[in-house]
Amino acid sequence: MQEYDVALKLLLRGSAKLTMRELTGIPVEKWLDAELPKIQNLRVDLLGETGDGDLIHLELQSSNELVVPLRMAEYSLGIVRLFGRFPRQVLLYVGEAPLRMESELRGPDIWFRYRAIDIRTLDGDHLLESSEVGDNVIAILARLRDHKEAVRRIVQRIAGLVGPTAKQLWNNCWSWPGCESWGSW
Repeated sequence: MQEYDVALKLLLRGSAKLTMRELTGIPVEKWLDAELPKIQNLRVDLLGETGDGDLIHLELQSSNELVVPLRMAEYSLGIVRLFGRFPRQVLLYVGEAPLRMESELRGPDIWFRYRAIDIRTLDGDHLLESSEVGDNVIAILARLRDHKEAVRRIVQRIAGLVGPTAKQLWNNCWSWPGCESWGSW
């Protein structure tokens, strides 16, 4: 294919103007030489597989960045290359500023989208009802009716845990917004 590739490129860039118009619908005025560098070490935050074999990609984001939709598309294509399947993608926004990022990438003849969720839109009170302490701790970042009472309940649950899980939860949660008041309990 290499020998045809070079010849076709020369023809399409040069004298095959009608062919290009048939392919694209409009004339190309200028050709750009672009060598696309290969992205190195793409690493998704969380990639899981459901019982049905669906892939779930969860990406955590703490700031509004214009390049996030492009990065999510790159992650999606990288996952397809590796596993041969498209993932369902969810961006979980945990930043302090309001979520302002787009959750789609649009261009001519292409539309890529994913779900973007601000953690503050989750029902923290519902998460507090869970028997899983991870859900309870994440409730601090979500929408709560009574933040102080929620912290008190969570501290009690963590205090009832034993072993390395309790220590890890306790040490890691101090940096979260709202956890600064945990020490007063």
